[in-house]
Amino acid sequence: QVQLVESGGGLVQPGGSLRLSCAASGSIFSFNVMGWYRQAPGKERELVADITRGGSRNHADSVKGRFTISRDNAKNTVYLQMNSLKPEDTAVYYCNAKRTGIMTYDYWGQGTQVTVSS
Repeated sequence: QVQLVESGGGLVQPGGSLRLSCAASGSIFSFNVMGWYRQAPGKERELVADITRGGSRNHADSVKGRFTISRDNAKNTVYLQMNSLKPEDTAVYYCNAKRTGIMTYDYWGQGTQVTVSS
């Protein structure tokens, strides 16, 4: 059973920073892609950033230049460094892991709340 546990969320003022962590119960090298999604109240869940097993990164246009995804295979952890936070970044942030092949298997964490407010 795959478990993904997020941490690092909280309340921060506009312009501030947070670092989210996603710890996996097993080797993250077994996943083709790991990523961060977010869902704000009344909105659909959207991709924030993802990173492949090989280290290729993709960031949503809305966070480019402010957020950075990274991974530490030795610690089985994926991070999301969030700088210059804006009120519109307020959402529940979810960690996702994908195994792709004949079928795609998606695994999700429970989510961590990020609130950007003065």
